[in-house]
Amino acid sequence: MSVLKQAGALTALVLTASFAQAADKPKICFVYPGLKTDGGWSEAQERGRLEVEKQFGDRVQTSFAESVPESAAAMPVFDKLAASGCNMIFATAFGYMDAVLATAAKYPAVKFEHLAGFKTTRNVAVYNARFYEGRYLTGRIAAKMSKAGQAAYIAPFPIPEVMQGINAFELGAQSVDPRFKTKVYWTGAWFDPDKEAKAARAAASDGIDIITQQTDSTAPMQVAETGNLRAFGYGADLGRIGQLAQLTAIVYNWGAYYTARVKAYLDGSWGGEVNWDGLSSGIITMAPYRNMPADIVKFAQSSEQKIASGALKPFHGPVRTQASKTWLKKSETAADSVLLSMDFFVLGVVGDIPKTGQ
Repeated sequence: MSVLKQAGALTALVLTASFAQAADKPKICFVYPGLKTDGGWSEAQERGRLEVEKQFGDRVQTSFAESVPESAAAMPVFDKLAASGCNMIFATAFGYMDAVLATAAKYPAVKFEHLAGFKTTRNVAVYNARFYEGRYLTGRIAAKMSKAGQAAYIAPFPIPEVMQGINAFELGAQSVDPRFKTKVYWTGAWFDPDKEAKAARAAASDGIDIITQQTDSTAPMQVAETGNLRAFGYGADLGRIGQLAQLTAIVYNWGAYYTARVKAYLDGSWGGEVNWDGLSSGIITMAPYRNMPADIVKFAQSSEQKIASGALKPFHGPVRTQASKTWLKKSETAADSVLLSMDFFVLGVVGDIPKTGQ
């Protein structure tokens, strides 16, 4: 979900000079786990910050800290931001949860938004996107396009969001081809081009012809492009890199959410709540469907519309686990609370779950 950068604690902290001089303007601050130019997760967050500046102009000030590790080293960063006068802080990585909660307790007047978190307080809201909707859709396309009947899923850590993605992809593929398999290749990192490229090459050696990823570098797409494979981008449209390889991509659009929440802060309606939206809200969109026959393009477009409308539900029974135990009965739909704690594979996923997470 994010770019894990162990570049040092405060030495990696970069605060922009975009704070205006006027002291009475609300300060809206962002914390990124990677560089704002990483081409993936953190760059998408930066686009969201810039959208806030565009929408509100000189009514607010914005600033960001980049390359902040998802570890105890984040604590002094959040402390410093809160103490420096930030009125609202967007913490854009799952691993910031402890730092956010600790800092929020010390600074009750500061509003915090934690991406992918699951703990709220009076001044801590959590938010995320239903990426699994896009995963289900790409799984359906993969089953239509793969000659091998299997895809590689390059994954970082077995946190619930990643497990949702893997399982949704496989269930989407099964909805087209019940025999389809999704093989997981763990990298143990959000951003590691070497490991991601190695995983993609291993998949090709295993006879797999479709690559998808939930990691942040462009390396898997590059391997797919040079190896005559097909692939799905993640986080941004990677069509410029995978001109022949990319089928589509799940694209982040955080700007709409960030502007809505800043507006809520300004008009006094902000609250510590849970926000989890998907294709219907536009927080995620699909890149153009390419490198596929016209009939599959129409199939993908129709599938996207059905998922956005709720007519097609990714986690809808009957579904069995990898151990062949019933998880969802026929016509049963998984509750959000179950998805947010997902820690197992569905039947059809190939691979083991690492014993330790992030």
